[in-house]
Amino acid sequence: MRGKLSVGDAFGEVFDLYRVHAAVLLPLAFWLYLAVAIVEGLIGRNLNGLLIGLALTLVVGTLYQGVVVNLVGGVHAGAREFSMRGLLDAAVPYLPRLIAAGVLSGIAMAIGFALLLVPGLFLATIWAVLAPAIVIEDRDVFDAFGRSRVLVRGNGWPVLGAIVTAFLIAAVAGLLLNGIAQAAAGGPLLEIVFGAIAATVTAPIAALVASVLYYRLLAIERTATPPPPPPPVA
Repeated sequence: MRGKLSVGDAFGEVFDLYRVHAAVLLPLAFWLYLAVAIVEGLIGRNLNGLLIGLALTLVVGTLYQGVVVNLVGGVHAGAREFSMRGLLDAAVPYLPRLIAAGVLSGIAMAIGFALLLVPGLFLATIWAVLAPAIVIEDRDVFDAFGRSRVLVRGNGWPVLGAIVTAFLIAAVAGLLLNGIAQAAAGGPLLEIVFGAIAATVTAPIAALVASVLYYRLLAIERTATPPPPPPPVA
């Protein structure tokens, strides 16, 4: 029988990782999302600008997710210190697979959410640890989808609870910071800076949640797998 995931314990680890490694996570997120915000501000809010902004956000968000997964993987391997350059270099080789998985899962979940919400939530749950399956286990795109579903099996409700909680935390923080930017009425430049700050604060949350869930589900899987039988006595 598989063990059960504790959402509270998982978020305790998420917040600990956020606090301990903020000096790496936050500056990296800021510079990446500031670049996106500047490009979006220069292009404008027409259709072409929207499409380019979405593409940039996908690439940057995917790259950052790979960075965070590598950081959490390093923590579980015993590493204590990380550099932004080292984490970026480690994440780049996985970027094509992460983008492909992100696009495929995003399209499928968008269709699922349009179909009365429930199918989208189901897909978001079973694919919750898609990125760690690619980065940590070096799986190809389609194999990672199946691997994520196997890991989540038996813990669907706690995983869904963790996903919804992460979304609410990020949404509230983003709304507050964007509200401050609009209230300040400092013009486009201030909007760009506060938009980057909002993304900086919220970006680590979802990536940390996926990474922490992966390792906790992996531990549950390992404890549920019986040890191999002893060799026969000669």
